Amino acid sequence: MNKRIRIATLVLAAAASVLGCQAQADQTTDKLKATLQARLGSDANIKGITKSPVEGLYEVNLGQQIIYSDANGDYVLLGDLVDTKTRHNLTEARLSDLNRVDFASLPFANAVKVVKGNGSRKIAVFSDPNCPYCHQLESTLKSIDNVTVYTFLYPVLSPDSTAKAKQIWCSPDRAKAWQSWMLERQAPSAAANCNTAALDSNLELGAKMNVTGTPTVILADGRRLPGAVDASRLERALNEAH
Repeated sequence: MNKRIRIATLVLAAAASVLGCQAQADQTTDKLKATLQARLGSDANIKGITKSPVEGLYEVNLGQQIIYSDANGDYVLLGDLVDTKTRHNLTEARLSDLNRVDFASLPFANAVKVVKGNGSRKIAVFSDPNCPYCHQLESTLKSIDNVTVYTFLYPVLSPDSTAKAKQIWCSPDRAKAWQSWMLERQAPSAAANCNTAALDSNLELGAKMNVTGTPTVILADGRRLPGAVDASRLERALNEAH
């Protein structure tokens, strides 16, 4: 056997070993998914299962939540997996990666656009006009410069949220109406009789993207920041995504 044949044989053997391990892993995760789906019921929409960084523990992707299971599906863990050496929240980072958004494909025409400074950094926010944490985020944004904010009105809390969202959308100056309400509690006065199909589209888009809470911030690189993040964290994330 010459040298080339020996090398080719070794390569094929290594490939076969890798494929064998992959097939075994697929069988394990497929079986685990079937077991958990049967035991957790139809309310648990299991999108995928993969090995976690902890030996013997599997990551179960439920869309907006990650849980962990043993290989047999006998036990599950609810909560965040944290690297104690770096204090990095592995669950949060993984969830953000799984739910990454194609920022450029967002329908910005359906958003309220506010430009601060040179507007070079960009974020999108799904926000309900009656959400206290959304008001908190708007206050935080006052201290953030050189950013373009696309706010997708996402009225999910109450019928009054829908009414206010329509009034804001139908205002002659949507950006001013939005900020006046969110920062100064000045209710919009516009009659809600314009075309508000954009709001229906926002609700459909949010449901498709698994936006289950407000505010949800989407960075230019597609990562999400759930909740009313503080200014320092938002600044850091904006610079990383820019």
